Order: sequence, then C-alpha cells, then structure tokens
Amino acid sequence: MNLNEFDKTSQVGLYVSKEEHPIFGKKYIARFQHDKKRYVKVLGYVKKDSLTLQKAVRLFEDFRSKVTGYKEEISLEKEKLTKDISENIKISDTLKAIQEENKFLKSLLKNYKKLSPDALEEGIQKIYDLQDLKPYQIELIKLQNWLEKENKRMIIIFEGRDASGKGGAIRRITRYMNNKHYRVVALGKPTETQRNQWFLQRYIEHFPTGGEVVLFDRSWYNRAMVEPIFGFCTPEEHEIFMEDIVNFEQDLVRQGMILIKLYFSVSKEEQKRRFDRRINDPLRQWKFSEVDMQAQDLWDEFSEKKYEMLRRTTSRSAPWHIIRSDNKHLARLEALKIILNSVDYDGRNYSLNFEANEEINISVQRELLQMRKTKDY
Repeated sequence: MNLNEFDKTSQVGLYVSKEEHPIFGKKYIARFQHDKKRYVKVLGYVKKDSLTLQKAVRLFEDFRSKVTGYKEEISLEKEKLTKDISENIKISDTLKAIQEENKFLKSLLKNYKKLSPDALEEGIQKIYDLQDLKPYQIELIKLQNWLEKENKRMIIIFEGRDASGKGGAIRRITRYMNNKHYRVVALGKPTETQRNQWFLQRYIEHFPTGGEVVLFDRSWYNRAMVEPIFGFCTPEEHEIFMEDIVNFEQDLVRQGMILIKLYFSVSKEEQKRRFDRRINDPLRQWKFSEVDMQAQDLWDEFSEKKYEMLRRTTSRSAPWHIIRSDNKHLARLEALKIILNSVDYDGRNYSLNFEANEEINISVQRELLQMRKTKDY
C-alpha cells in the first residue's frame, strides 16, 4: 500500500484515499504499529458502506482495541463524557416530565392534602368506575328507544339481602335513562286494604305500559324470603306463592312482557362491613333499620329461604340471574350487561364486551351448589 495515495485524518493512524472510486467512493484504512508489528486494514468506503469520518474513527478504535487490548485514554474519556452527558439529558427530560405531570395533577386535585388518602383513593376510583359504565349506559338509552318504538314492556326485579347493592345498581342503571319511560317502584308495608287483596294485586298496579321499563327495588319475592322469616305471612300463604309464581311469570312472558330477575348475592362478611359503615357514617345512618340489625343473626334462615326460592322459582321463561355483589362496581357492570343482552335492540355497539364475567355473573345451578357447600352466600 502506497501512503502517498492517502491523506491523513484527524485521527492518528486513520487514512482516507485521495482519489474517489466512481462507485465505491473514497476508501478509509487503518495503519499503525504495535509490539514491532504493523497492522493495516481496509475499514470501508464512503459510498458503498455509507462511511463517514465519525464512523471510520469508531471502526478504527474498535480494530486497534482488538489488536492492542486497550483504547486510548482520551477515547475512553470521550466515551465516558458522552455517556454522562447522555444520562444527564435523560435525567433532565425525565425530571421535566415529572414536574409537568405533578403540576397537572395538582391543578386537578386542588387542596388534596385536606382529604384523607382513603377518601382521595375512593373518589378517584369512582371516576374510573363511572367511565367504565358510560358506554353501557349509552346502550341502555338505545334499548329504551327500541322498547318505545316496538311498544314493548319491561320489568326488572332487583332482589337480594339487605346491603347487597340493589339501590346503588338501580341508580347507576337509571342515571341517564329517559325518565319519561321508566319508573322505580319500591313498595313499603301493605296497607290493611292491600292485606285483604290478592297478594300480587298491589304489584300489578305498577306494571309498565307499552314502551316503559319498571324497576322493582324488591318485589313480590318478599313473600319468598322476608315475609315468612319475620312472620308477615302464614306458612300456607308462603307455599301458595311458591307454587303459583312460576306460572304467573310464564303468563307475563307469554303475553309479551320482558321479565328480568336479578339477585344480588352478598357475602356475610361484606354485609357486616356495609352495616358497620352505615352505623358509623352520619350520611348513611338513615339506611340502617331494625331489620338490618337482625340480618346477620338470621343469616342461616335467610340462606334457607334463598336456596328454596332460587331452586323453585327459576324457569326457562323467567330465569334468575345471580350477581355476586361484594364488588359493587363489577356487580353493576354485570347487571347492565344482563339487561342489554335480554333483547336484540337496534344500533347495538358490538365493539363493547357483552360477555358475562363468570366470577360475578353466576348461574343458578352454580349458586345452589355453592350454597350446599357453604352458607356464605
């Protein structure tokens, strides 16, 4: 190799050809001595290998380090300095991003230090929960429109032990619905006149007309559980109800009524926790009643009546849908899905997940099997 054909570069031992090959471009070579031996290597070409001086310097240093076993201290210092600068830039960018994010969050949370961490966490979680429900609440409005257009009637029954989450579910379900076309019915104790009527008569008075939805916060199934336990009906009246109600509901469905029966199944431990909260929270104390005080003591009695009710009153035309309700948000989400899946309304958003969460939305058979093993539900 004739060095007269090459020019020196800023890097000692690195040379570039004076003449440029029409296809390959100029050629970079490495040439140096180590331990009385001369080493020469072609590093590449400007055009062929897209080689720049900076890349050629790196290739030269890599080649020399392989031969000599070390890099020049100056190269190591350069590398370290470059790395340090790069790390400092990353840290600075990360810090800036954290500061911007912190500023944004503070603008949203305002005087968050005045709130307890538990209250703050609960409030933020509610925001996420409400956002999860909104797409399904939009679907409910489409369902209402379809019921009105088709002149269909719908009854949704909400049953379950005290503090099982029925009321909260009803509020989330009806929050954005057209209030001209739905009613929530929560009947109190029957009057003396109603006691002397046919038992179902006072419920039939509230049945929906065409295009309307009626949501029963507790229903005629009071006679299956609450009334016999507290002695509000005779054993004979209870048995007559259990024998007749399936046929009654089948007649309703046969005449075009859309009947949805939801049972909110809360565990004994979660019910106690909710009762304790009602007692200790001034905003919830109004919810606590004498019946609530006895619910835990009468847990086994309620379990027996619940088991009998589910076993004897579920049917193909009017099945029970069991919703595990220890997690209120997931229970509400499943309730929405069950209602929306009850009819094939127009404009359904098929991108939503309408599949049942099988840990929350439980079949009657599975619930009965669980109850035979334990009385937690």
